[in-house]
Amino acid sequence: MKKQERANYVAKTLADLYPDPPIPLDHSDSFTLLIAVLLSAQCTDKKVNEVTPGLFKAAKTPATMSKLTVARIKNLIRQCGLAPQKSKAIHGLSKILVDQFDFQVPANFEDLESLPGVGHKTASVVMAQAFGYPTFPVDTHIHRLAQRWGLTNGKNVTQTEKDLKQLFPVESWNDLHLQFIFYGRQHCTARGCDGTRCKICRTCYPKRRKPAITKKA
Repeated sequence: MKKQERANYVAKTLADLYPDPPIPLDHSDSFTLLIAVLLSAQCTDKKVNEVTPGLFKAAKTPATMSKLTVARIKNLIRQCGLAPQKSKAIHGLSKILVDQFDFQVPANFEDLESLPGVGHKTASVVMAQAFGYPTFPVDTHIHRLAQRWGLTNGKNVTQTEKDLKQLFPVESWNDLHLQFIFYGRQHCTARGCDGTRCKICRTCYPKRRKPAITKKA
């Protein structure tokens, strides 16, 4: 298969498996989504969904969150990785939303990425899932899958994102991001598949006998 043929096969397979992929992080609006995505860094979505009910019971708006102390936020999210840094970021961005953005999560990359703790990947997820803007957020897991499937040889998530956007039509990006995630969790895990075992890996590279070596993001 050529690269575009692999991309077309991947898109069809994922669409058949996950025709309407749900958003894995529980949230009720753009602010709670932003906080949940921020918390998901180096933490599973399952754990985030266990932590956020308590956090959002205490505060679920920028105004109420900014009134909590950093220590209180840290205690509420302590089960998530990097809780000290994340608690400062949550408090800081909440205050900025109150003071500079009229209590609203901004719907553009520049303003989102200016907030504490919000990088390009987090901003991309919020833009896609809260505001419907076409993006293709790439984390280390999607980066690994894209390499296994021969869709990129990028050394980092930035290059992988660029390559994936060139291979897939823009209207499919938001669903594909989620479909990659679900397939990676269920069929092409970091340890469960080495590039030779799952259906997509076997189909894209039927003659591959040795584990695929992927470049870390």
